Order: sequence, then C-alpha cells, then structure tokens
Amino acid sequence: MSTIAVTPDLAEAFARDGAVVLRGLFADHVTALRDGVARNMAEPGPHAAENTVAGEAGRFFDDYVNWQRIPAFEAAARDPAIAGAAAALMRSDRVQLFHDHVLVKEPGTTRATPWHQDGPYYFVGGRQTVSFWVPLDPVETATLRLVAGSHLWERPVLPTRWLSEEAFFAGDYRPVPDPDAEGMRVLEWEMEPGDAVAFSFDTLHGARGNTATARRRAFSLRYVGDDARYVARPGPTSPPFPGHGHVPGDRLREDWFPVVWRTP
Repeated sequence: MSTIAVTPDLAEAFARDGAVVLRGLFADHVTALRDGVARNMAEPGPHAAENTVAGEAGRFFDDYVNWQRIPAFEAAARDPAIAGAAAALMRSDRVQLFHDHVLVKEPGTTRATPWHQDGPYYFVGGRQTVSFWVPLDPVETATLRLVAGSHLWERPVLPTRWLSEEAFFAGDYRPVPDPDAEGMRVLEWEMEPGDAVAFSFDTLHGARGNTATARRRAFSLRYVGDDARYVARPGPTSPPFPGHGHVPGDRLREDWFPVVWRTP
C-alpha cells in the first residue's frame, strides 16, 4: 500500500496554488486501472464522448461515473492511502467520492483539452474539493497544465462545451482566459504512471495534445470534503446525476456519493 505523506508544507502549497503533485500515490493501482480503462473503452458508459472533429488526427476519449461497474476504479477510490491524502489536502475530516473520470489521448492527437474549471459544471460547491489526475503512461508532452491560484478567483470561469466552445450555462461568468498570452503562472509536470496531480475543482486547467508515439491514458478521482453542499445550476450539470433529490444547501447523499474517509 502507498504511504505517501501529505506534509504541512504540501497542504499549504495546495491551499495557496490549488495544485500539487504527489509522486507514486496510485502506484499500487496502475496495472488494475489500465485493465479498467480498457474495459471502459470497450464498454463505454452513457456519458462517454469522443472529443475530436471529423478529419482531425488521433482520438480523445473520455467517460465518467463508472466506479460502480468497474471494480478497479472503486478499489482506488476507497484506498485509505488515497482517500486519506485527499482528506489531508482538503483539511477535511470527511471525504466523499464525487466521481471518477477517464481521459485517453491516442498518439498523434493534436487536440488540447481546453482551459476550464471543473467546479462550474458540477452541482456541488465548497472550498474543500480535490481531484487526482493520474497518468497510466509516462507523460512528457501531453501534460496537465494548471493556473496557480486560480481556485481563489472571485468569479468562476465560463463553462463551455469542449468541441463547440458554446457556453454550457448562462450566467455571470469570467470569460475563458488565455493563460499563456496573459502571463499567468502555469504549473505542469512530467509524470510517471501512478503519480498524481491534486487540484481543486476551481483550479483552471487544460492539457496539451498528445504528439508522442505512445497513448496517454489518464484516470481521475474527484472528492469533496466537509463544506461541500449541493448548489443549483441554470441547467443540467456534467455529470447530470438526474433524480438526485437534493435541495440547495444539502450535503451529497451518501448512497450515491459514499463516504470513503473519516478522520479517526
């Protein structure tokens, strides 16, 4: 079992920058997760999507909310070392699984993952949130990129549809910035299988295309902590979770979003 320690300095960096890297946190799960991703791609769920347009090189597949049918995903989500790291980073006594997410870029996929914050797409709000983005292949070029401190911005960034770039919701949102052109501090790391980037739901991030000769499989887990509450959005969220029965201010229901960690 992994014993990656979340030190006070690492937790402080996460609070300040909204993103840190934890080397080897998922190392014990890499083989099983690769098999799980293969099953996910062979048997896509109802939310699966292809994120390239006709005539564009490569393939960019993603799918989410499959942990209940793919045991490797659930095993990683419930691993006490991983859930405990989430608790330490969020400084939360309680950790709930929100959902899993698979993103695969085949070799020669030029399409980048557009800049976005995850939070505006979701029906949950709060400061105590964390996503783990875990490559299952070495990552040198198709890196995850994150804007330091963007989780503290007062206005959320406009959520858009990845291919059409149309707004996902109406509302008072900050336009999607161009962090490179605007001189923002962008964090990115070369990574080995089983490393994890941890970032807030409100951290602006994107990813480069995969111009390498090998595929880039990534697995993500999203967790929420003590202060997370249901919030109403102007339309269906992503993931949609229809029929959840929440009203604004509710904690997420534990039969759908299991508690995977409580501080002893």
